[in-house]
Amino acid sequence: MDNNLLLLFIPTFFAVSITPGMCMTLAMTLGMTIGIRRSLWMMMGELVGVGLVALLALIGVATLLLARPNLFLILKYAGGAYLLYLGIQMWRSRGKMAIPSTPVDNQAIKPSALISQGFITAIANPKGWAFMISLLPPFINPDSALLPQASQLIAVILCFELICMLLYATGGKTLRHLLQQQSSVKLLNRIAGSMMMFVALWLVVS
Repeated sequence: MDNNLLLLFIPTFFAVSITPGMCMTLAMTLGMTIGIRRSLWMMMGELVGVGLVALLALIGVATLLLARPNLFLILKYAGGAYLLYLGIQMWRSRGKMAIPSTPVDNQAIKPSALISQGFITAIANPKGWAFMISLLPPFINPDSALLPQASQLIAVILCFELICMLLYATGGKTLRHLLQQQSSVKLLNRIAGSMMMFVALWLVVS
């Protein structure tokens, strides 16, 4: 993978990872209720799920692009439109991606259940599939082998996912008081929505 592409991918995906969504909200909520150490079980399952989604997205998209290169434009604009829609929803504090105004309490659960919860959340997360399918292809060089490039991208993805989930979980107790104020929730959702809309526009014009 070209070093310039990798350097561009790092800040791009960090902006995506830090954006509140299903997995980050789950990490934050579990950090509030069961603590950081127990939340690591959920994070383990989430990382496996995200890695699988990224790999399947890369293999599937690469195969389609080799057969029909024009599909790239369809994926690009469809992905950008979907991300723009999510950004608008978050700006309005609506939809499943928005931060909830009231944290949900979780009862103590077994490590296996936490792992399953993280894995299923990652696999069933439409935002994750949209990001992987729309974001990864522009960073793939068709003239180079796919496997080494995919390994680099997935390593970066998993690293940032773990860092961001730890940040959300660690800040959970502090954010709990902040999230109880409706005006603060709206502000956080608007910041996150703006970041998502920026990524959507970047996809369309790139």
